[in-house]
Amino acid sequence: MRRKELSAREVLEAHLAQIARLNPQLNAIVTLAEEDAQAQSSRADESAARGEFLGPLHGLPIAFKDLTETRGLRTTFGSPIFKDYVPNFSTLVAERTQRAGAITIGKTNTPEFGAGSQTFNPIFGRTKNPWDLSKTCGGSSGGAAVSLACGMLPIADGSDLGGSLRNPASFCSVVGFRSSPGRVPKVPSRDGWNTLNVVGPMARTVEDLALFLSAIAGPDARAPLSIHEAGSRFAQPLARDCKGLRIAWCGEFAGLPFDHRVSAVVNGRRRTFEELGCVTEDADPDFSGADEAFKTLRALGFYLQHGELLEPHRAQMKRTVIDEIERGSRLTGPQIARAETLRSQLFARLGEFMGRFDFLVLPVVQVPPFDIDQEYVTEIEGQRLETYVDWMRSCYFISTTALPAISVPAGFTPEGLPVGLQIVGRHQDDWGVLQMAHAFEQAAGIRQRPALVGGSA
Repeated sequence: MRRKELSAREVLEAHLAQIARLNPQLNAIVTLAEEDAQAQSSRADESAARGEFLGPLHGLPIAFKDLTETRGLRTTFGSPIFKDYVPNFSTLVAERTQRAGAITIGKTNTPEFGAGSQTFNPIFGRTKNPWDLSKTCGGSSGGAAVSLACGMLPIADGSDLGGSLRNPASFCSVVGFRSSPGRVPKVPSRDGWNTLNVVGPMARTVEDLALFLSAIAGPDARAPLSIHEAGSRFAQPLARDCKGLRIAWCGEFAGLPFDHRVSAVVNGRRRTFEELGCVTEDADPDFSGADEAFKTLRALGFYLQHGELLEPHRAQMKRTVIDEIERGSRLTGPQIARAETLRSQLFARLGEFMGRFDFLVLPVVQVPPFDIDQEYVTEIEGQRLETYVDWMRSCYFISTTALPAISVPAGFTPEGLPVGLQIVGRHQDDWGVLQMAHAFEQAAGIRQRPALVGGSA
């Protein structure tokens, strides 16, 4: 577009055509504002004709996750309670994305209130995995990941409490980044001090993701956890010399069960890091207390965010959401204090551990994509799981540390299902994580696209 080889209108029409062709099979984009998007792209072209580009995302179409409140655009949270809700304001991530020149075209599907890593809800139904339409795409940023994998969007936003940026990226062979809390401020927010839930970028490549992050990162005076570093840093070249970087290789992580197919793909990539010059070392950091801390603080967050909806709207809420809210309502001061203590102790242990390593590498998800009609995983390699989120512990244990973590494509199971590799960095070293992920991505050379797309990368 900057070279005048393409107009914003042409870029938009190409993506709208892809949506028209593929979305009926996938159900990834659930609200489409085509006419408004065309008007936006025309204004972008008029600005470009004057030599005025709107920002780093000039002319790039985006559909926001259906948890991201966007002025004038229906935002349902995947809940019947909000099926007709049209906000009169936009969240900060939506504002910054639009201010950077992106063209808003609609909303991507998500589970009800983002609960559970399987994208379905009573308003729009299920979103299918483009690699196998009988499998789930993960979640909660499932519609976003599918849209990226199929070329229906070039960039996408998401959010991550227990893996909602990383899990669908792994299941769909795209990139999802859980940035450090405060890197992309959450505004407005009822839980501004909460480090578990973050918003962040997704894309098909680490470079595209970094470009998007450059537009949405940066401090905001209304967000107490804001990191005071300009987002423009992430627009710099990502290349770095990886020789000598120390990698904690967590093939056996925290005593968790992993599907053997996932382990085979991820462990098969150890050589890729070594060929880059990294020094890998088997490691198993102490994550004791992570499960209890996460589940307690997650329940507290659900009560804080949605507790007032329970009494008037119980009949319109799914069972798992009700359970989380009710558990949050029963928490005692000592239980919350214990969770905060466990989390603080975990952070201190990981800080000491990461003093010896630059990065920690492990699988993103403990299983490959599973049947779309299955709400959640109940067993891994013969081990029964107690709750509907236990199969996501390799993600949410990392959430509890507040360390930056990225999911980058690592390969495929023998059945052709995508598997992601998770790179975790030191406290607030988002830039380092992106550089390492970019180096791995380039060396791994995974460029396949789903067969239904009808072409390669």
